[in-house]
Amino acid sequence: MTQSEAGQGPGSDADAREQLPEVFDERRRLLAIGYRMLGTLAEAEDAVQETYVRWYRMTDAERAAIANPQGWLTRVMSRVCLDVLGSARARRERYVGEWLPEPVPADLFSGAPSPAHRAPTVDPLDRVTLDDEVSTALLIVMESMTPAQRVAFVLHDVFAVPFDEIAAVVGRSPAAVRQLATSARRRIRAHDAHPRNRREHDDVLVAFAAAVTGGDLAALTGLLDPSVTLRSDGGGVVTAARRPVLGVSNVARFMLGVFRKRPGMVFAEHRTGDGLALAAMDGRRLRGIVNVKVRDGRITDVWMQVNPDKLTSWRTSL
Repeated sequence: MTQSEAGQGPGSDADAREQLPEVFDERRRLLAIGYRMLGTLAEAEDAVQETYVRWYRMTDAERAAIANPQGWLTRVMSRVCLDVLGSARARRERYVGEWLPEPVPADLFSGAPSPAHRAPTVDPLDRVTLDDEVSTALLIVMESMTPAQRVAFVLHDVFAVPFDEIAAVVGRSPAAVRQLATSARRRIRAHDAHPRNRREHDDVLVAFAAAVTGGDLAALTGLLDPSVTLRSDGGGVVTAARRPVLGVSNVARFMLGVFRKRPGMVFAEHRTGDGLALAAMDGRRLRGIVNVKVRDGRITDVWMQVNPDKLTSWRTSL
């Protein structure tokens, strides 16, 4: 960390807000960066908090000397996330059962300020995929990336941060960072992580919900791809499948079994970055969020997030 990031003495919160109030309007954008890098809102919130702590630790003179506070916050936030990602793999190995990223409503980060340095690019290799929505499929693929790949992809392809600025974050050359982003894109294409056809996805999901709630085994199996895999994340807090459920028959019977155990449970449709998702409601209580991946009219993946610690963004939106 540089002296300008850490500072030597704390200035007052009131002074910091009075001098640069726009700094505190950046929280939503920083949270969007952190969520994409880390996969959960709780970890993203912690990273945002640490970023602002480092801002507060600086003296008034040090803060005033920063020409681009937004860029400073982005760099520091990214370095904090990079540190967290470095230890994430070990924490995932200790996790109880399957780990899934936290699903969020499609519009959770809409309206976040755009980077001040965002500009159109002309090099096809630098083409960015700016999108306020984040799919579960994309976050799962990103889990397989190295921390540097993930940071490079998020900063460049989503937030349009130039390669030379990302290089300062990850400690690589701009050319090396370009390669990191390229390899991340290649991995995403190989795993078919971007939704192809939202209408097809939504139609299949609606039929899936009807088959599950109606107990129609034949209709449900007809919607599932032979390679279908179901993953359920309870985090050791609530009951969930500890291992992936594989195959049409097993996945179908698992889903129907869930609803037989809770006959009053219903599905409510809500939009996420994957397209429509299903909120499993037991009365007024949210039991989980179900996302699916659809390819060629069949469901290839079912993701059930039932860990209450990863449903925080839905408690105010339902």
